Amino acid sequence: MIGINGYELLVLAILAVAVLGPERLPEYASQLARLVREVRRMATGAREQLREEVGPEIDEVDWRKLDPRQYDPRRIIKEALLDDFEDAVKPVSAHPTPAAPRGSTRSPGAESAAAPSAPPAVKPLMRLQKGERAPFDTEAT
Repeated sequence: MIGINGYELLVLAILAVAVLGPERLPEYASQLARLVREVRRMATGAREQLREEVGPEIDEVDWRKLDPRQYDPRRIIKEALLDDFEDAVKPVSAHPTPAAPRGSTRSPGAESAAAPSAPPAVKPLMRLQKGERAPFDTEAT
């Protein structure tokens, strides 16, 4: 709970005996016990007051989901993106044609003769003529 193991607790107890002395140690131990009882009583009172104000629904809440140690932003983003991604990604055609390797001497018409042609997934790029200006989109700037 606090992160103190047995060895550290023993060292702290020996240190307390050495600093406080054997005559004052029982008095401080009883004060510590009273403090722990008071903190437990306050925690129990706060829990009961919360249950009274919120009602029985507080018992149905899965507190493990709200634990900040369980928070993983990568998982949350991945789940959110995968929901949209699965809807957006659909195959363009049932028979994809393999692309010709670079430097290939095959002509584009040879591929279409072998397999049924599918509509292109992306609009082909148009080259500008020499001296022609690039299109300007006023709404994009």
